[in-house]
Amino acid sequence: MRYEGPGLFDLQVNGYAGVDFNCPRLTTEDVHRAAEKMHEAGVTAWLATLITSPLDDFARCARTIVAAQNPAVVGIHMEGPYINPADGPRGAHRRDCVQPPSWEDFQRRQECAGGHIRLVTIAPELPNSLKFIERAVASGVRVAIGHSDATPAQIADAVGAGATISTHLGNGCARLLPRHPNLLWAQLAEDRLWAGLIVDGIHLPPETVKVMVRAKTPSRCILVTDAVAAANAPPGSYTVGDLTIWRMTDGRVTLPDRTTLAGSSLTMEQAIANTCRFTGLPLETVWAMASDHPAQAMGMSPRGRVIVEWNPETNSLQVCRVSERGGSLNS
Repeated sequence: MRYEGPGLFDLQVNGYAGVDFNCPRLTTEDVHRAAEKMHEAGVTAWLATLITSPLDDFARCARTIVAAQNPAVVGIHMEGPYINPADGPRGAHRRDCVQPPSWEDFQRRQECAGGHIRLVTIAPELPNSLKFIERAVASGVRVAIGHSDATPAQIADAVGAGATISTHLGNGCARLLPRHPNLLWAQLAEDRLWAGLIVDGIHLPPETVKVMVRAKTPSRCILVTDAVAAANAPPGSYTVGDLTIWRMTDGRVTLPDRTTLAGSSLTMEQAIANTCRFTGLPLETVWAMASDHPAQAMGMSPRGRVIVEWNPETNSLQVCRVSERGGSLNS
């Protein structure tokens, strides 16, 4: 069957098709090349995601992304350095670059990005986090909870201060959690939070996706890829900034230890097909989780239209045509 829906919107793209947005040697041509490949997959709007790194590296990458003025890049997602430094919550981020939230540091980064940081992921248990969230939201920047070991009370305080999104819920947390209470239950129960989910069957098992979507309801769920340079690329060695990562033949992307996940090789059309298969939800419901919902979470609208061929019996999806990429980063 043929289906037409709004352009797809990805809030978390670290790289794509061999391009690493966190590499200080990133060029504007790299940005355009990755954007073209994402456009072919139906992604008409996305946030270039810059993870924890030295300020100089962040500045080089941010300036290059902004200078490209690609129409699909609608902002920058700053995922770190204001995250929990402990093993587990920190994930693959560099420990030596992690720091508590600082409005002065953020202003320096925002200046480097030309004012285009639209989303910041933060661990709300860190010192000064609530004041930072309030100031960021007042400035028009969305705040997400992630890479955290927060208590339910700290989650509630962060939402009260203005946090509205959970970054890749179920990941970026301790490997072992109390049965209850814990930060996953707290975020699932908080109706004011959008839940970002990486549905590749690796970051979250199928049954976990099904339960999370049921608990949160599809109307409050967002599909993200957390894609790195290994997405839409063959198995082998890639980078995220100065970190070496490996894409396995099964699609898993890890640090050289082969155990710590370091982003994903997921594409958005795969995420949609997986979610339909894992949850049993119809395509139009899941499509909204990858288009309308992320746009709403960012106070934006989806860009363009996408036509796909969809086989509900095999949960296979093929993009046929994509129209209108949308405005530019500076629009």
